[in-house]
Amino acid sequence: MEGRAASLLLDWYDGHARTLPWRVAPGSAERADPYRVWLSEIMLQQTTVPHAAPYFKKFVQRWPTVEALAAAPEEDVMAEWAGLGYYSRARNLVACARAVAARGGFPDSEAELRKLPGLGAYTAAAVAAIAFGRRAVVIDANVERVVARLFAIDEPLPGARKPIREAAERITPAARSGDFAQAMMDLGATICTSRNPKCLLCPLSSDCLARAQGRQDELPVKAAKKARPERAGTAFWIERDGHVWLVRRPGRGMLGGMRALPDDGWSARVDGSGEAPIKGAWQAGGVVRHGFTHFDLELGLAIYAGEQWSQLKDGEWWPLADLEAAGLPTLFAKAAQLATAR
Repeated sequence: MEGRAASLLLDWYDGHARTLPWRVAPGSAERADPYRVWLSEIMLQQTTVPHAAPYFKKFVQRWPTVEALAAAPEEDVMAEWAGLGYYSRARNLVACARAVAARGGFPDSEAELRKLPGLGAYTAAAVAAIAFGRRAVVIDANVERVVARLFAIDEPLPGARKPIREAAERITPAARSGDFAQAMMDLGATICTSRNPKCLLCPLSSDCLARAQGRQDELPVKAAKKARPERAGTAFWIERDGHVWLVRRPGRGMLGGMRALPDDGWSARVDGSGEAPIKGAWQAGGVVRHGFTHFDLELGLAIYAGEQWSQLKDGEWWPLADLEAAGLPTLFAKAAQLATAR
């Protein structure tokens, strides 16, 4: 199966590769840009291709090279990242860009790429294979699913990751390793989908053990999900003369370093205190619900109806007409939308 799978998949990819803003088409004389490959892979760890694409286009338009990104103020990058989540990765993005610029470019090996800030095993393998043509085993969720079905690996995740990697290692070719990695991703995203896989269209269907056993819908086996904790907190909307009061969150912790509405100290571990940042009359403004990776949050919105502005500390008045430029995290952007819709 090993050599045959790679050949069949690459033939399929040559005719069915997705057109993506960061990708070089198969057969093109153009070489993949390591900066664009790296940037896209970091974004795709956060979200889906349709969601990532507009963010990617804005980033490369504003910062077309890794050197340009390295020179950017961190707060500007954080603002452009707003809406993608995992804001620590935006800080790592800047740190990595600066490290790459300082050394004169991206290293071309998986081992050296792993030494850069924020590059884990998957991203290093993807950049090495796609940008530099190195043979590397690239496994994301889509590839994981394809391999689990192809080899009928029925051990539940995450325990199945070791045999999945071993099987992926056996079918990864030395030639066209970048195209092979992207072909596996495309196959999982468009054909070997988590639900209702299109087996009749799959180039690997004749070799797929799960399909032969009629078990393609069962694999990979996922571990039972744990119940997510629920937290409650309050965000405070303080408006004055067409401006709203924003604060900068601490550099470490949830949504670190981002501009935000003041809140009452909620976190993944505890509910908020309910304590307002200034004294005076407050009105209920509704509720926002938001899911984080490890917990769900119900955030009440309190709207200030007083005028004791002198009590405010450590923040800034931001013009409502330009609120989008503040780069509020999605949670606080939802709360702001609720407040401004009154």
